Amino acid sequence: MGSSGLGKAATLDELLSTCIEMFDDNGELNNSYLPRIVLLMHRWYLSSTELAEKLLCIYRNASGESCDEFRLKICYFMRYWIVKFPAEFNLDLGLIRMTEEFREVASQLGYEKHTSLIDISSIPSYDWMRRVTQRKKVSKKGKACLLFDHLEPIELAEHLTFLEHKSFRRISFTDYQSYVIHGCLENNPTLERSIALFNGISKWVQLMVLSKPTPQQRAEVITKFINVAKKLLQLKNFNTLMAVVGGLSHSSISRLKETHSHLSSEVTKNWNEMMELVSSNGNYCNYRKAFADCDGFKIPILGVHLKDLIAVHVIFPDWTEENKVNIVKMHQLSVTLSELVSLQNASHHLEPNLDLINLLTLSLDLYHTEDDIYKLSLVLEPRNSKSQPTSPTTPTKPVVPLEWASGVMPKPDPTVINKHIRKLVESVFRNYDHDHDGYISQEDFESIAANFPFLDSFCVLDKDQDGLISKDEMMAYFLRAKSQLHCKMGPGFVHNFQEMTYLKPTFCEHCAGFLWGIIKQGYKCKDCGANCHKQCKDLLVLACRRFARAPSLGSSHGSLPGSPSLPPGPCPSDSCCLQPL
Repeated sequence: MGSSGLGKAATLDELLSTCIEMFDDNGELNNSYLPRIVLLMHRWYLSSTELAEKLLCIYRNASGESCDEFRLKICYFMRYWIVKFPAEFNLDLGLIRMTEEFREVASQLGYEKHTSLIDISSIPSYDWMRRVTQRKKVSKKGKACLLFDHLEPIELAEHLTFLEHKSFRRISFTDYQSYVIHGCLENNPTLERSIALFNGISKWVQLMVLSKPTPQQRAEVITKFINVAKKLLQLKNFNTLMAVVGGLSHSSISRLKETHSHLSSEVTKNWNEMMELVSSNGNYCNYRKAFADCDGFKIPILGVHLKDLIAVHVIFPDWTEENKVNIVKMHQLSVTLSELVSLQNASHHLEPNLDLINLLTLSLDLYHTEDDIYKLSLVLEPRNSKSQPTSPTTPTKPVVPLEWASGVMPKPDPTVINKHIRKLVESVFRNYDHDHDGYISQEDFESIAANFPFLDSFCVLDKDQDGLISKDEMMAYFLRAKSQLHCKMGPGFVHNFQEMTYLKPTFCEHCAGFLWGIIKQGYKCKDCGANCHKQCKDLLVLACRRFARAPSLGSSHGSLPGSPSLPPGPCPSDSCCLQPL
């Protein structure tokens, strides 16, 4: 920047004039550094339409002996803008209109060469660019495996990387700017979706571990995810690597001492290396070195670079002196933003199977609260005052700091969710309906459903008990999983309800809906054993029927705590259960 002679501050007009003068008579640049930074960073100070309007004003008002030469250089600058940032000229209607006005003025002044330089009619379509860079050819490796236990770590890593890159490259300069200036995600859905994907992966990792009933099985899932993390590092996908490590380092998983005792020494060594790589020590110095050493395609830990942008924004003002741009700040911001923008255009060589993509897309959309996940961890491995004297009752912050992504939940969009469900159903049947009769076996889908921890067993939908599941049954299964039940029946009977955690498929006595969730899914009457949703317990039209509790209350297949292991006793009269008050 020093060669420009602008110092530490300059007006916008001074910046533009300096950039224009850097072009020679043939449109070649002596130094492209300043023009590129100005065109990248201008939206921090004014809109693209306003910048084009300012250039047009300079063009119109040019005078003197070198007028023609200066106007030509302005057009070279415009052409440079069009070539380096073509998407702006597809997406910004104001900029498009101003460019056309620019061409009309040049034509009226008799500069035909100028009009050809600022022609945007032939620039690549944004939609075309998106298709080429995002939609790779589907791999022709035959049917996709959709079973978590059978998927190789490299398969999971590649498909998670595909989803991450697709999300990352949609974030615009304006999205970064909005987050840095406002410090929140309000009116920033693209960045919000990216962070929600990060959180979805982190929580999915935790849920997949906690879905296994024995310490040995949980250790096997942890081992698999550590191997996935190693593959993510090979793919240079640091953001998903951070999400996986963050999920495994969360207190709901890290407190599982018995589970961790089943990890091999080699796996533990790899785990410690992954933790050290993404540690915040020394301002993420290990990550920064590894990231800088990588060339070509790579996905950054977005939170680290957002933190860098915020630090610069807080330290330096945008403007100094009399309405002058703070060039020091502009330069510092451009270092990070330029890298983020350039990495979005890096091409990958992944060939994902879209059926597996459809499965992961829906799997990562299933959210549960941190408290629920942590309480489930306590159910699986209760606190022991001797071995775990400091085990907290609520989740603590993960060893890997994820504050920048905390609390971000995607806003449910029924249309989008329904679309994902339809795609998943088609994918499952394409790969598991072997005889193309419109049915899959219950065994096949219950294996697939393992990707969705704590959703109901599919047997509840096999109403005719033929062991086969139709597309309609599967659609209904997932639609019920995402639906909020709003029951409108009259007042119910008084029951002695207690909030419960269920470890087997259980249904609401009121609406017959499944009790969804992983912890404290509903309420059980302590006297008669009736189960229902929170919103249904005051509406239950079912008389309370007392019966003696069974002596065994600790069955692993029942509810916790104190659930009866025997069904309710026979009702003296079939009609008494449904009589209104």
